[in-house]
Amino acid sequence: MAQDIPNPKPTTEIPASKELEVKNDSISTQELKRIETDSIVNDSLSQPKKLLEAIVTYKAKDYTSVNQKTQQIYLYNQAEIQYKDMDIKAGVIVIDYGKDIVYAGRLKDSLGNYSQHPVFKQGSDVVEPDSIAFNLKTKKALIWNSKTEQQGGRIISDLTKKENDSVYFVKRAKFTTSDNIENPEYYFLLRKAKIVPGKKVVTGLTNLFIADVPTPIGLPFAFFPLSKSRTSGVLFPSFGEQNDRGYFLQNGGYYFAISDYFDLAALGDYYTNGSYGIRLESSYAVRYKFRGSLSFRYENLINSERGFPDYSKSTIYNLRWNQSQDSKSSPNSRFSASVNLGSSTYFQESVNQLNSSNFLNNTLSSSVSYSKTFQGEPQVNVSLSATHSQNTNTQVINMTLPTFQGSVDRIYPFAPKTGSKKGAIDNINFQYNVRGENRIQTSDSLFLTGAMFDEAKAGFQHTIPLSTNFKVFKHFSMTTSANYKENWTFNTINKSYDTETQSVVTTPLKGFDSFRTYNFSTSVGTTVYGMFDFGEDKKIQAIRHVMRPSVSYNINPSFEKYYETYEVISADGVTTDQVDYTRFEGSLFGTPGKVYSSSVGLSLNNNLEAKIRDKDSTATEAKKVFLLNSLNFSTNYNVAGDSLNWSPVRVSGGTQLFDDKLSVNFGATLDPYALDNNNTKINTFNIDNGGSLFRLSSANMTMSYNLSSDSFEDNNQNDAAARDQSLRSGGRADDLFGKSQDYADQQINNRDQSEEVTPTDLYNYKIPWSLRLAYAVNYSNTRRQNEISSHSLMFSGDIELSPRWSVGASSGYDLKNKGFTYTQLRFERDLESWRMNFSWIPFSNRSSWNFFIGIRSSILKDIKYEKRKQPDKQL
Repeated sequence: MAQDIPNPKPTTEIPASKELEVKNDSISTQELKRIETDSIVNDSLSQPKKLLEAIVTYKAKDYTSVNQKTQQIYLYNQAEIQYKDMDIKAGVIVIDYGKDIVYAGRLKDSLGNYSQHPVFKQGSDVVEPDSIAFNLKTKKALIWNSKTEQQGGRIISDLTKKENDSVYFVKRAKFTTSDNIENPEYYFLLRKAKIVPGKKVVTGLTNLFIADVPTPIGLPFAFFPLSKSRTSGVLFPSFGEQNDRGYFLQNGGYYFAISDYFDLAALGDYYTNGSYGIRLESSYAVRYKFRGSLSFRYENLINSERGFPDYSKSTIYNLRWNQSQDSKSSPNSRFSASVNLGSSTYFQESVNQLNSSNFLNNTLSSSVSYSKTFQGEPQVNVSLSATHSQNTNTQVINMTLPTFQGSVDRIYPFAPKTGSKKGAIDNINFQYNVRGENRIQTSDSLFLTGAMFDEAKAGFQHTIPLSTNFKVFKHFSMTTSANYKENWTFNTINKSYDTETQSVVTTPLKGFDSFRTYNFSTSVGTTVYGMFDFGEDKKIQAIRHVMRPSVSYNINPSFEKYYETYEVISADGVTTDQVDYTRFEGSLFGTPGKVYSSSVGLSLNNNLEAKIRDKDSTATEAKKVFLLNSLNFSTNYNVAGDSLNWSPVRVSGGTQLFDDKLSVNFGATLDPYALDNNNTKINTFNIDNGGSLFRLSSANMTMSYNLSSDSFEDNNQNDAAARDQSLRSGGRADDLFGKSQDYADQQINNRDQSEEVTPTDLYNYKIPWSLRLAYAVNYSNTRRQNEISSHSLMFSGDIELSPRWSVGASSGYDLKNKGFTYTQLRFERDLESWRMNFSWIPFSNRSSWNFFIGIRSSILKDIKYEKRKQPDKQL
């Protein structure tokens, strides 16, 4: 029952803001001495020792009065009292300086309405009760109908006893994470509990109430952590059942808050058929230096039952490591890592719902690099890196362990020490580059074994480019260059012909060897501007066409000295052929050219942009938009060739439309030569063979479109954070392959995604939505097959039907094979402090559904219910 403070008639009024030093039985300030009514000026009695350790400061808006008979001070309307780190604000405050007790309560008007509830603050703890009684000497307090927040949890208590600064006892308190503290949609009733602010809540019997309705969900005792920082603790698993592996526990384990710089979560899965999984997640960061994350996932999967013909056992794993460096930490050196490697079948075979949206991934790639710059003249750059590329379909892995690169900045030996460089002589420059690699190609079964190094290739390539550039006829830019390369290799071959087996025998050789090549090139180009002006009164005021034609000439000499010959001998000992080969075949940086090459290259780059009248009438300048970002044509003519001298014309282009929301890229290959009856290219132009000038041999086009309701408003926001979970697991940011179905996985990167929604009886006519489309088509006609090799449309979208209801879908349609691709339907309900999710994969061999409901706050995130229907067993 709240204690109401009476509004007494003041006996003696004093100014509304004073400072008092309260003693055992008297008030010793000069202001209060003048209030006394007797004639005693000097008290001969000795003053007792002070019982308070600091000055009590108080104030009120309307009046402050002192009742000497009851030894009480009354503060009325917007009253406030301060004592050390304690601060009380209320409608009315009574200071009983005889008992060293402060009473604070609400104001009550003539209609019985209360206002100006007390606010009790001590240190960082804030309590908002109906009334409070505080002992200045012992610092104990009784608090009625209090409301306080502790690290995201809210406690509403009928009666609270403050024992000291660090311990509170409550009776019939409500513990909730609801934002609606007046009428929480759920709470745990704490019949008797002990609260240690910033640390914990320990209670006896408690059970869950939803909308003030008790539920049977309860515990005989409970512990609620209230830590201000990260703390170690148990991570509760998700429960479920699979058709082929039985009952399971997923993503349960322990979280280690090791330090402020890094943490570790050890998680595990277990299935009743004996399958299990292990997952280690760690994040680390040093402010202003670097930050990163490390993830290792391992699964030991058992299929069917021992003794059955379809029984199998497999192990899969995946390792991910990302690290980024703060650019300010070390401007001249940088270390970065982006690693994603593991079993080729990991995402396809994994049974953890965390990977459900990533099983369509067919490429894994990694890169770890360190680079350093040595300032000076010239500047020297060195880098050391390791790369990894893995095709999960073919299970072929390509790695470089490591790659060393070094370069010396351009040196202009003839440039003036001051002023700009002019002419061909001043612009002569050369560089030095070196690249060394140890390249490995292996398979998934040999990865991380000693056998993967058996076919490793190592070598170095030194490059010295020499070039200059200058103007010709004022409008043309000419560039001339020569390039020298020296290749060192530790892997060569020797070929011979075995007359017994009638086959070529290739013998790999280990040891140092080298070859040197050089080439020459020159090019000339210019830029041509075309302007079509339609007038400032037109909607399209002008169109500008920019063309960049260029002509290049390249010479590659023949290096026949690096070639040898072996004889092909028939079974009767007759030499039938002589075959040339080079011992550098299959070396790391290619082979020296045997055939002299002299070619002319032609290219034309275009872009179109328009100047249009801005829709905004206040804009002073026209708006510029790109009609074509690029439209490029290129081909080559081999002057030294005997036949098929013209290479196909390659066309590529791209543009962005609708305020850069629609991205379009296209390409085509136009072959000038005809095909014979066997669909083999012949040395006859297609137009001379009765066809057109060019033969379309291949073409492709891709389009991507991102559209949302925010696109038509000024406050366009990027929702990248909502897709971070999919990216961390190797998925896509556009959700075209669906979203992760592990709705309970908030242990490492918990985010409160709730947004405050103001209740209203009128529905908002604005329905937020988003749509992401991806279209791709490829055409092939190299041998008159005249077919669409691939043709697909993928889409993903979300729509909020109401402020708390949203639905989404990710799917696609294969226009060639006439069928839908992987499809996922999503439903989400925002239940204020709770959230409910339902995802459904309606068809395919992974058809399943997943239902989840749980508390949103990280404090009580383990209070949840989850139910899944796994894919049916495939016979």
